[in-house]
Amino acid sequence: MSETFFAAYDALLARWPAGTAEQTVPTPYGPTRVHAYGPPDSPPLVLLHGGGATGTAWFANAPALGARHRVYAVDILGDVGRSERAGLPLRTPRDLMTWLDAVLDGLGLTTAALCGHSYGGWVAAAYALHAPRRVQRLALLDPTQVFGGYRPGYLLRALPMLLRPTARRVGAFLDWESAGTGVDEDFKRLYVLGATLRGRGRPVVGHTLDPAPLAMPVLVLFAGRSRVHDAEATADRARRLLPRARVEVLPGLGHHALPTAGAAAVDTIVLEFLDGSARGVSSASANVPE
Repeated sequence: MSETFFAAYDALLARWPAGTAEQTVPTPYGPTRVHAYGPPDSPPLVLLHGGGATGTAWFANAPALGARHRVYAVDILGDVGRSERAGLPLRTPRDLMTWLDAVLDGLGLTTAALCGHSYGGWVAAAYALHAPRRVQRLALLDPTQVFGGYRPGYLLRALPMLLRPTARRVGAFLDWESAGTGVDEDFKRLYVLGATLRGRGRPVVGHTLDPAPLAMPVLVLFAGRSRVHDAEATADRARRLLPRARVEVLPGLGHHALPTAGAAAVDTIVLEFLDGSARGVSSASANVPE
C-alpha cells in the first residue's frame, strides 16, 4: 500500500486518545493490527469497522467507550489497513470466522462484546452466529446484509466506482451518500485513498444473514438518512426478526457518518446497552444533527 495511504491512516490514528496501544496479533491467515485503548482489566469490546474504513475510524468513539471498556479496534483482514494476508488463503466467510477466532485467542479473550459498523456489522453478526458463546453482547451500527440487502439505487450509484475506482468517483459517491450528515474530512481522505489503491484485496463477503437465531442481547442502530437501505423499513424487519433486541433509528445521520458524526448519541446508547441498563434513550432525544 502507498505511503500516502498510510500517512492518512496515521493521521486518523493520531486522533485516538493518549495511551492507545498498537498490537499485532498473529493468525494462520496473516498478522492482524489492533488498536487497544482503555483500562486493561475492564470488560472487553471488539470494534469492527465498515468496508474501507480501517480500525482507525473509531477515533471519535474510543474516548467514551474506552473510559469503561477495554476497546480493541481491529483492521479486518482482507480489507485495507495494516493487517496483512500471509499464510492460509482467506477466501470464504468460514475463513473469516476462523480468522476472528484466532484474533480473539491472540488477544486472550475467551468472550467479548462485539460492535460492528456497516460491513463490520455483518462480520460481527456472522461471528455471533458462528460462535455465540464467545459473544456476550452484540451492537450493530447500520449493518449491511444482516436485516436485508442493499437498495437497488445505492448499488447503481456505486457501480461506476466499483468498476473503475478513481479518487473523483469515490469522493463523489461518498459525498452523495453522506450529503449534509457530517462525514469527517480525515476519514474521507483515508476512504478515498483506500478505495483507489492499485492491487488492493477484496474483503471477504457473503450472503445476507438470517439473524433470527441470535440469542445474546442485541442492539441495532440505523442511520435515518442512510442511502444503503430504508432505515425505518429495515428497523421494522429487525424488530420482527429479533423481538427482544433494542432497535432504534437515529435521525439526521448517514450511513458512513454514523459512528463519527453521531458519536455522542451512539456512544451513550452503546454504553447503556453494554452495561445492561434498562433505561432507554429514544431516537427523538438523541443528540444528532437534523
